[in-house]
Amino acid sequence: MHGNSRHGSSPSRGASANPEQIVDLLEPAVAAMGMDLEDVRITSAGRRRLLRVVVDSDGGVTLDDIALVSRELSATLDRAAAMGEAPYTLEVSSPGVDRPLTDPKHWRRAVGRLVKVPLRAQPRPATDGPADSLTVTGRVTRADSRGVRLDVDGKSREFGYSALGPGRIQIEFAPLDGYAGDGPDEEGPDGY
Repeated sequence: MHGNSRHGSSPSRGASANPEQIVDLLEPAVAAMGMDLEDVRITSAGRRRLLRVVVDSDGGVTLDDIALVSRELSATLDRAAAMGEAPYTLEVSSPGVDRPLTDPKHWRRAVGRLVKVPLRAQPRPATDGPADSLTVTGRVTRADSRGVRLDVDGKSREFGYSALGPGRIQIEFAPLDGYAGDGPDEEGPDGY
């Protein structure tokens, strides 16, 4: 989900925006709305700059949340003149399903979801050969400050964060209600 706002005046007078200062300015405004500031990126697009802001929360982010955050951040940026005089576009979005799970809060927000995660290689003694590395797919059943519990093929397995690489949520498709397939007695979409 994302929202856009356009700002700025003359493209001729623009100070370069400092990403660290932008984060320091926006983080309290996002936190006041009960969300986390996940990412801030500033890129050039011709004469304009694009300010991309990613927000998230434990309850997820709705389109209404995106609109509210966009309005608040726009006002905050304009009050502080943080982007200078050059025009810019503000784009506010939530992290997509493809965001890597790298932080305990990401894992906590993925409880109930199917994930695929590489396990970090564990060094072996020299006589045992090279370190092993593998990938595990399972459903996140718990995530706390110590680590993650996954249901892997019906078995509960616990992993500390130091043992996990960046996890990825897997897309799951549910069958359509009432759909039984195209058997020999089924009518196709064209009526035959």
